[in-house]
Amino acid sequence: MLFFPVTAFDQDGRFAPDAYHAHVEARLAHGPGAVFAACGTGEFPALAPAEYEQVVRTAVGAVSAAGSSSAGRVPVIGGCGYGTALALEYAHAAQRAGANGLLVLPPYSADGGQDGLLRHYTALAAGTDLDLILYQRDTTVFAPETVVELAQVPNIVGFKDGRGDLDLMLRVVSAVRASGTTDFQYFNGMPTAEMTQQAYRAVGVPLYSSAVFCFAPDLALAFHGALERGEHASVDRLVDVFFRPYVQLRNARPGYAVSLVKALTRAGGHDAGPVRAPLVEPAAEHVAEALALIERAREAVAALGAGGVDKVGGSVA
Repeated sequence: MLFFPVTAFDQDGRFAPDAYHAHVEARLAHGPGAVFAACGTGEFPALAPAEYEQVVRTAVGAVSAAGSSSAGRVPVIGGCGYGTALALEYAHAAQRAGANGLLVLPPYSADGGQDGLLRHYTALAAGTDLDLILYQRDTTVFAPETVVELAQVPNIVGFKDGRGDLDLMLRVVSAVRASGTTDFQYFNGMPTAEMTQQAYRAVGVPLYSSAVFCFAPDLALAFHGALERGEHASVDRLVDVFFRPYVQLRNARPGYAVSLVKALTRAGGHDAGPVRAPLVEPAAEHVAEALALIERAREAVAALGAGGVDKVGGSVA
């Protein structure tokens, strides 16, 4: 599982490092493969550069406290974005904070075509020692040939898709494979990626981000375990009972891919605080509906005996 923690704020909207540390530390106990700090779920666009560095440093500190040595320690990947100059500032801040890599969001509000993407990402890669994961989302679309060229850059190590075009994704995977690059990594970055991961896995994308892991790690791990073991009936049951109705609820209002996740994380006992503008808090009835879905899903997991997964997240009601 790849963990994308929500960024904790106090009631005055300031970053709350102790609450954030506790949130990251608690989820590390469930064994995520990496911590993606200050990314989309972590409200990266709402963070100023100085507090961004503090967020990443706090995540690194939580990981360090959880491990006795650097060997085998969970990597911390920081979010990164905007134009080249500002993206480099975020990259240097993440490097100072001890991050292991960067998830690079598209350069918004400027379109130089494929040549512009090549120029932006090669400049960013040249300006930092950190490994970079490209992130295709919103209006930014990478041609397969562009990904092939960027995959030759030593510290560009992966590609994350948040658009859902499986035809394009397969062409990217095929083109990179045909170029002889064998160690490039692929990520499903769709909101509530569990809904699409079976299809992504079929085209060669084994990794995915799970926002559900923030507020219901037991359900996220039950799904992940069933998927890994090829237990299709359990996967289908979890989709039917939880993930499909949750996605329908998540789509009820703009911004719920972050604000609803944060509200449910708070309901689970983590003092994550409010979201920052321009996001708004979810409606109370939608939070209550989501909590009811979680409890029904936990009953379904118990009935399935899904890999012996315990209710490690506890009750969030």
